[in-house]
Amino acid sequence: MPVPPVPHPYWLRDNCPCPECRDPRGGQKLFQIGDLPEGLSAVGATRDATGLTVRWSDGHRSHYPTGWDAPAGPDERTEHAKRLWEAADFARGLPEADWTAYLADPEERIAVLAAVRRSGFALLRGVPVEEGQVLRVARSFGYVRETNYGELFDVRVEPDPANLAFTGRAIAPHTDNPYRDPVPTLQLLHCLRNDSAGGDSGLVDGFRAAALLREQDPAAFALLARTPVPFRYRDRGAELSAERPMIGLDPRGAIREVRFNNRSAGSPHGLAPAELDAFYAAYRRFAAITLRPELRLEFRLGPGDCLLLDNTRLLHARTAFEPGDATREGTGHRHLQGCYADLDALSSTLAVLRRTTAVLDELEALFEGEGSAEYLGEAVTLAAHMLQAAALARAADAPPALVAAALLHDIGHFRGSGRELMAGTDNRHGESAAARLAPHFPSAVTEPVRLHVAAKRYLCTAEPGYVDLLSPASVHTLALQGGPMPPDEAAAFAAHPFGADAVAVRRWDEAAKDPAAATPTFAEFRPLLRELMR
Repeated sequence: MPVPPVPHPYWLRDNCPCPECRDPRGGQKLFQIGDLPEGLSAVGATRDATGLTVRWSDGHRSHYPTGWDAPAGPDERTEHAKRLWEAADFARGLPEADWTAYLADPEERIAVLAAVRRSGFALLRGVPVEEGQVLRVARSFGYVRETNYGELFDVRVEPDPANLAFTGRAIAPHTDNPYRDPVPTLQLLHCLRNDSAGGDSGLVDGFRAAALLREQDPAAFALLARTPVPFRYRDRGAELSAERPMIGLDPRGAIREVRFNNRSAGSPHGLAPAELDAFYAAYRRFAAITLRPELRLEFRLGPGDCLLLDNTRLLHARTAFEPGDATREGTGHRHLQGCYADLDALSSTLAVLRRTTAVLDELEALFEGEGSAEYLGEAVTLAAHMLQAAALARAADAPPALVAAALLHDIGHFRGSGRELMAGTDNRHGESAAARLAPHFPSAVTEPVRLHVAAKRYLCTAEPGYVDLLSPASVHTLALQGGPMPPDEAAAFAAHPFGADAVAVRRWDEAAKDPAAATPTFAEFRPLLRELMR
């Protein structure tokens, strides 16, 4: 029988998801590309509803679940993954959240971090008006990027400023630190005081400005995208430089970065006079676009406001303000504290939050869907049984991991496998549940789940009267699951590091079959599960 066509053999085998090829928890490959034999080919392949199964010429077998090779979305750093905007797009309000809600509610955190990714910025309101709080904001999703300005920096008028940001002058739209390699990709600014006349903040979407330049003057866009510009900064303690185009593209030509800062930009090297003419014409055209009023979003930061912005995309600005007089009470002052961080940590935190939410949503849907069906002939539904077990564990002041194990111990019965058990086939639901949970929960959760069936068999040996406590359905399944343990197996189980935890889960399991008992909801356990998840 001919082998159905498969994609390129090395590409396919390099992506084999089996536990021999990839660590099941982290997904990292366990082999080197050079370990694959020369002339690798598929000698057998079948497709069905579950996916593609391939037998290889070296004897290996791979299974690729349906949808495993769905095309990835666009690079999240490029224009294609962004919402390019102008000021009018925020007429209904800015992307913002209350700091307390952001800390307490994962969905609020997802919304804020997603706004930074998609629109380039977000505002947190109500951050305590205390020095150093900007660092706490950065650490809520990532890590602080320390620079020559320190771990954090103060943006206020200084008597001998090394940077125009530390004066009361207006600052035109710009990105920060273009003279660094790599540039800090996130900037945070936390307002401690702002009662000066002036000092309003402004943002311009640099990707939108670059896209307009490409649309209106393709030659100027191409010139700025290919011409390295030297950016420089120096003070008494630092001498920094980087040479990059003002508009950075990815290998496919999509806008991925804007570096724009008139204060620190030098002139390109090695260009003939005509080339310099063309460069400066393109530079001036781009600068004029960034100053268009319709592109500039203006707002005023008040005490407690913290602005998070993508420093590879957004140009930020401020209007001039009158510095306060330290010798006169009641005169205005403007004091922000800032720090730098990086987009990769923000994106990682966002991905984990979304992944965790998706897993919890899937579990909750199972409890509300299949869980409402009967539980192997018992007087309660499967979901009620599991929720009652978790409630018993919680009432016993069990550790969070054990409460989670009690809650999730029977998810191996979902998707119809419980009917197999009652029909006379051991569905090994403890093992299947543990395997399903392992990518998301630690061993302190998964091992008691995996062993809770064995714990029933153990208790029937260790405590002769225990079998009399079992429900009729539990007695029926005991025989299918191997019956009471032989003494040597029981001794090995008792010595298992998670044996005692599995026994605890088993006792709650047997007691959680009361149709009159108060049953909590799955939502009550979501925070506990979220804290435990990897």
